Amino acid sequence: MVSALCTVHRSLLPGHRPALSGSGVGFQARARTVRQRDLRSRRHRPGSDIQAAAELSGPAATVPAVGTPGLLLRELADTSAAVADTAARLGKVSLLAAALGRATPAEAAAAVAFLSGELRQRQIGVGWASLREVPPPAAEPSLRVADVDETFAEVGRQAGAGSQAARRALLDELFARATGPEQRFLRQLLVGELRQGALEGVMVEAVARAADVPVPDVRRAVMLRGDLGAVAAAALAGGAAALAAFRLEVGRPVLPMLAQTADGVTAALARLGPGAEAAVEWKLDGARIQVHRSGTDVAVYTRSLDDITARVPEVVEAALALPVTAAVLDGEAIALRPDGRPQPFQVTGSRIGSRGDPAALRAATPLSAVLFDLLHLDGADLLDEPGAARHAALATAAPAALRVPRLVTASAEEAGAALADAIARGHEGVVVKSLTGPYEAGRRGAGWLKVKPRHTLDLVVLAVERGHGRRTGWLSNLHLGARDPATGGFVMLGKTFKGLTDAMLRWQTERLGELAVDDSGWVVQVRPELVVEVAFDGVQGSPRYPGGVALRFARVLRYREDKTPAEADTIDTVRAIHAGDRIPS
Repeated sequence: MVSALCTVHRSLLPGHRPALSGSGVGFQARARTVRQRDLRSRRHRPGSDIQAAAELSGPAATVPAVGTPGLLLRELADTSAAVADTAARLGKVSLLAAALGRATPAEAAAAVAFLSGELRQRQIGVGWASLREVPPPAAEPSLRVADVDETFAEVGRQAGAGSQAARRALLDELFARATGPEQRFLRQLLVGELRQGALEGVMVEAVARAADVPVPDVRRAVMLRGDLGAVAAAALAGGAAALAAFRLEVGRPVLPMLAQTADGVTAALARLGPGAEAAVEWKLDGARIQVHRSGTDVAVYTRSLDDITARVPEVVEAALALPVTAAVLDGEAIALRPDGRPQPFQVTGSRIGSRGDPAALRAATPLSAVLFDLLHLDGADLLDEPGAARHAALATAAPAALRVPRLVTASAEEAGAALADAIARGHEGVVVKSLTGPYEAGRRGAGWLKVKPRHTLDLVVLAVERGHGRRTGWLSNLHLGARDPATGGFVMLGKTFKGLTDAMLRWQTERLGELAVDDSGWVVQVRPELVVEVAFDGVQGSPRYPGGVALRFARVLRYREDKTPAEADTIDTVRAIHAGDRIPS
């Protein structure tokens, strides 16, 4: 049976402006308590349910006192070098597991972060310029992983007058205690150059082996906790029982489910099951949000789990207006024109990323919250419930005006009409969703298939050439690469300067200059951190590039700073397109 397209989200209709309930003054008071990344850092009033939920699961971890034994940084540096020299996935897993097996639970989070090429503090204000001159290396290794992690935290805490000198002194002290191999490791770690193929999937397997627990248990715990380091600490301390204690908690974000790509609605319906009904929902070009509400406390997170509560008062008010006590909702925040058509993604992205006065930003660029999934409702976790059940629960929790337009059908013709309608209204396309599949948090699940009217890939910028003629003085021609899951590196697919506006050229010249690691005078090599969405007409075989394939007529659509390189499309996907199958099985 075919259900009619649900009532169209009011804010998507011509002339509508959001009219959300809730106290702006009250929200401002709450927003002052927000700290980024983890709700457990929020200073909620006594008795806050979200505060209670956000306490770290698993055993308490303490940093060893100075002078006590601990995992040496040299062990991680040696492991990193060995992993980089190892091509086989299982070999990488074995090396990483051996290193993690020598870590205490207190050291595990930092060890996982360092071996993944990351800092637990994310950004601490250190770049290449800070590391040009460092003290001579130490003769013998003495630095512990815990020492390094605490120094990074202290560097990140420096602010205000004298902070640059304080950071310099802390870094000098750290590097003076490091041996030559450790200094190289620290440099690569601090500037994001530690490329060794230790992607999260490899590290998950390594944690499982080090703790002697099943890989699926680790993967599910990471899905629920959103922090592999914390999961590793729990696994090493308490094994499978500690991992089983992780659960969906209101107030702690989980990694969102992502969609695979299908060539069209007919192909999408076929992949979900011939003759089976599926949901066809508009694909909005907004910013992914995850909304947590417990009582009168609300927190809003991005797809990368950053806390943006203070920046989106409209979303907070919409959540507070729902007839629920506790909920975790999935959706998008989007800026719309007065006629209901979407603003360009850059407008939404700029509003989400702005840290100015929320009231002024809201007046200039109002956001609409559009919901499409529900992970928790009033004490009941819904992650493992089928899609139809989750949407039925969402329908009881959120009015149609806040839900994305949706059609349930088995008809390719009707699904095609829904796609055409979404595109006609200015949206990207549709997402065809299984009615029986669970919510696969943190994965590009087979139960969600996005359909857009053009081929696009999210690729990583590997290098850029200096422009000439009208583009003299700008960094112009981009070298594009797809992610290689087998090696953890990237495979070049070609170059393009098509689609770049003058504004984009100015922006990328500055941004890629910040990421530069080598400059031949013509080609600037950059750290592979910037993701760009590229449209193309097809994939052709090419002996010129190492992957054996190249994109035809590639043109830049937009930069995706909301995505990490780990979320870029893979060389396997590109080869599958070349073979005539959009997604490899």
